[in-house]
Amino acid sequence: MIGFVQNVRLWFAPQEVRREGQTPDYRFSLANERTFLAWLRTALALIGGGFAVDQFLPDLRWGWRVGLALALLAAGVLCSLRAVNHWVRCERAMRRGDDLPASRFPAVLSLVVAVVAVAMVAVVLLGWEG
Repeated sequence: MIGFVQNVRLWFAPQEVRREGQTPDYRFSLANERTFLAWLRTALALIGGGFAVDQFLPDLRWGWRVGLALALLAAGVLCSLRAVNHWVRCERAMRRGDDLPASRFPAVLSLVVAVVAVAMVAVVLLGWEG
């Protein structure tokens, strides 16, 4: 928990990360930044999908519509927070010469998206009114 709090502090003070270890090859830092931006694009797509489900499926039962929309919106929020946390953790590991941190988040995110996709298949096959 202390490590997470320290990482959150570093989200807003990237200059503090630079004081740790040695400067890595800039190509690695730029690749880390591109990965961060890819996670943000994924978060924006999930958030957009959540709003689309809520706005464009008015005939869908309220519980289904809200449940699917909230699942996508929550996944988008978690994805955006995870993006910055992963960027900081990777940057610190590269500067210290450590292995890059392992993460279960991609598996969790893919399971959430898969569950929502299966629910959407059920909605399509059973009709909008359920």
